[in-house]
Amino acid sequence: MISPLDRLSYIARQCARVAWYTGHYLAAGELHRAEGRAENPPKPQPAPRQTSSSGILLEELFALFRTDLANAEAGHYPLPRDHDGSFTELLKLSREFFSDVPLAAGRKSASAGREVYDPALEGEFPAYFLQNFHYQTGGYLTEGSARLYDTQVEVLFSGSANAMRRQCIVPVSEFLRGRDQRRLKLLDVACGTGRLIRFMKQAFPRLAVVGVDLSPTYIDEARRHVAPYDAELRTAAAENLPFPDASFDLLATVYLFHEVPGEVRHAIAREMSRVLKPGGRLVFMDSLQLGDRPSFDGALKSFPRNFHEPYFDSYLHDDLPGLFRAVGLTHVSSDN
Repeated sequence: MISPLDRLSYIARQCARVAWYTGHYLAAGELHRAEGRAENPPKPQPAPRQTSSSGILLEELFALFRTDLANAEAGHYPLPRDHDGSFTELLKLSREFFSDVPLAAGRKSASAGREVYDPALEGEFPAYFLQNFHYQTGGYLTEGSARLYDTQVEVLFSGSANAMRRQCIVPVSEFLRGRDQRRLKLLDVACGTGRLIRFMKQAFPRLAVVGVDLSPTYIDEARRHVAPYDAELRTAAAENLPFPDASFDLLATVYLFHEVPGEVRHAIAREMSRVLKPGGRLVFMDSLQLGDRPSFDGALKSFPRNFHEPYFDSYLHDDLPGLFRAVGLTHVSSDN
């Protein structure tokens, strides 16, 4: 049972996070525009049309936080603690974030999305991975990128990214009901900096959790972030998982499929089906696709151009239910 004081504390923390990261988003937008004005003289623009998109986004944001709190009250996971670090750490990351904004703006202006590409790296990474996704410095290959990633994602989602990830815990909680956690094993595919793993271990401390990611620097950041919880972290490609058949009772993946080419999505789905035990559960989270929520279709179409997501357009049209059916997985439920 969550007390009224706990509820107020949660609301205050989330409001503070939204204000902090939304402020960063607005300030970064001004820096981007300033960068563009410095390179290109402004041209007369038509008056903007009134739109309710910001209102829709606010409604979605508040609905997400209500659901997040309700999930904690229902016992699916503990009252959320976002683990943002000390105020000193937040200020340091804020300075690093704003130092990187002009660099990202310059790449966007120049349409330079492959600065990190080097033919010599193709022996270590697939070519599709050697991109400056989101125009970020270092792509997914550097310590600086790994350190800033969570801040950048929270800025993009106005402080709601952690709450979004926590929605993956609910189907895991339902699957584990009546089962002995100590006998079960979960794999987080493309675990990034380990945010979801930390939440999983907070909710299910006796559940064995493994995380894999293609980036060694992101795995290093995940080790720092997941501590002091016990989890196995390994560098590996999602389309070539280094595990025997039927190794895991649960699989989870968050924001992976929109960042890989279509043929790689199919390969990843086959690997997921291979390592998942019969009767196991795959928990999948990613962007909306066209038609899921028509009011967001315009934003989805513009997203790959604004944030350098080279495989996002094909993802928007991919038949995900058909893709998973083709590898033997059965749809249980979904929520848009």
